[in-house]
Amino acid sequence: MEKIFNNTEVAFSLKNNAELNRANFLFKMISHPTLVKMGSSLAHFAIKYKLPVEGMIRKTVFDHFCGGVNEEDCLSVVDKMYTKKVSSVLDYSVEGKESEEQFDAALEMTLKTIEFAKERQAIPFAVFKPTGVGKFDLFVKKGENAEFTPQEQFAWNKIVNRFDIICRTAYEKDVFLLIDAEESWMQDAADDLTLDMMRKYNKEKAIVFNTAQTYRWDRFDYIKEIHQIGLAEGFHIGLKVVRGAYMEKERERAQEKGYPSPICATKAETDETFNKSVAYMLENINNKMALFAGTHNEDSSYMMMRMMQENNISHNDEKMWFGQLYGMSDNISYNLAKHNYNVAKYLPFGPVFDVVPYLIRRAEENTSVAGQTNRELTLIETEIKRRRLK
Repeated sequence: MEKIFNNTEVAFSLKNNAELNRANFLFKMISHPTLVKMGSSLAHFAIKYKLPVEGMIRKTVFDHFCGGVNEEDCLSVVDKMYTKKVSSVLDYSVEGKESEEQFDAALEMTLKTIEFAKERQAIPFAVFKPTGVGKFDLFVKKGENAEFTPQEQFAWNKIVNRFDIICRTAYEKDVFLLIDAEESWMQDAADDLTLDMMRKYNKEKAIVFNTAQTYRWDRFDYIKEIHQIGLAEGFHIGLKVVRGAYMEKERERAQEKGYPSPICATKAETDETFNKSVAYMLENINNKMALFAGTHNEDSSYMMMRMMQENNISHNDEKMWFGQLYGMSDNISYNLAKHNYNVAKYLPFGPVFDVVPYLIRRAEENTSVAGQTNRELTLIETEIKRRRLK
């Protein structure tokens, strides 16, 4: 398999020198966990006390990792990336909301992104988080099969209705829909609800995609289990497969509450679970399965490219997508796209201060993934040197 991910000219072709230098600065900062913690604390403090730092955040970390403050604001980024055949997933990345009014607002924003996607070939997917449309605690209680109060049942019914409105709209508009995964102790209820949506709307092809976080050791069995359900009942299984985003929180809670950690013991085990999961799906890609492989891992990407070749899966088969986050792993995204693979970048957006929790989580995740930040830095520095020598 040709090694394509070292081509920095392709990877950073859309970045001017100033943007490349900003990326270099940001990843150098992220490579120091102490600085990340200090920056996170300062950001929370600035938001709490309404300090005038929005412009500074916007011009640095926000513009590197986000598409804009609203969906219209993202369009210039969407169009620019699509000139290199990299698609976008508009991700309304406002977190931590709790009121019914906020959940309804998130519903309306998700419907708006579906409408955007319907009108633009550059945006093939929409996405939402389960807790963006309902209270976290209700998902937990439902997953535990605990009895709801009448008020809780009413609120849960509203969650189900919001899910159904979003999934039905995606189906009617023929837009792929990714439903993000969250913490394991709320995920059972979200999984069950998403499977019900697949039953309703994935009869002709995969429209609704659940997410499997493969740092959970049980996810490979989960993927095989729901595939068998889909085959038996006659509907397609769509899955976004990722490594995961809540590892430290998962381990801390398991230790605190005295239950076995749902997280793989080592990164090698997580890698194995991810690779097994995507391999199973690629082997069954023409057997009612569709895969969105969200990964920044070059070895896994090469493995999937090789498997596609071995299984005669065309580079542009709509049942197989590679995905990365905006502002990260451009060497994977743009080089895959140059070789005609389907690639989509998650493009977060939202009011600057509302998106700060997402940005902090991104920075903290980068510091915890061994080698990821150093790889980004090496590639950026290589491209800076290449341009100087031109």
